[in-house]
Amino acid sequence: MLSVVIPALNAEASLGQALAALVPAAVDGLVRQVIVVDAHSVDRTAAIAESAGATVLTSGEGRGQQLLEGATRARFPWLLFLHADTVLEPGWEREAAKFMEGVDKSAIPLAAAFRFALDDRGARPRILETLVACRCALLRLPYGDQGLLVPRPLYDQIGGYSAMPLMEDVDIVRRLGWRRLRLLNARAITSAERYRREGYLRRSARNLLCLALYGLRVPPGVIRRLYGDRGSGASLTSA
Repeated sequence: MLSVVIPALNAEASLGQALAALVPAAVDGLVRQVIVVDAHSVDRTAAIAESAGATVLTSGEGRGQQLLEGATRARFPWLLFLHADTVLEPGWEREAAKFMEGVDKSAIPLAAAFRFALDDRGARPRILETLVACRCALLRLPYGDQGLLVPRPLYDQIGGYSAMPLMEDVDIVRRLGWRRLRLLNARAITSAERYRREGYLRRSARNLLCLALYGLRVPPGVIRRLYGDRGSGASLTSA
């Protein structure tokens, strides 16, 4: 049984699909609670979440803060953190349930992320998906748009999400450590709208620059000012 936490900001175009993908898992009894943490959206984000039966919280802007606040309201022993513009592909719940069952039986604390995919056609999104798969295989470094499935005791043990203005996904994965992280085969299909708007090469280069700056210990607040992306909560996307 799990609680799903979704940070959102002006996400009316994508949130409905993200929530719809959770319905089969809710019918099966896997998903017991959905929390949408809204950073004062000016569109129909909160109304869409409420109509879908989700619990809606209001938070300050920034995914780190939103994820942190959402987790405090989660009631179930597993947590799934998911972006508002990411749709889990059909059948994800079966693989997730199998993973959760294995972890519960073994009592070995492990977390998992999904396989990255984009909702776009052509060579460029497929190349980017391949590069992300290589990064995850070599570094075990999934980003937030791949979701994060984690048992509550492990989440609490590592201190949970930090209220960072940027890089909260990289921060928590590093604290988890590669030995405690698994990659599932099910895909998390993310909107490619920002890549189409900004250009795949430019967007990917900016993401890699942010990661490099973070590795050099540049404060996340400074990176965010350089990054200049408020989006649906200001966070790194896969590259």
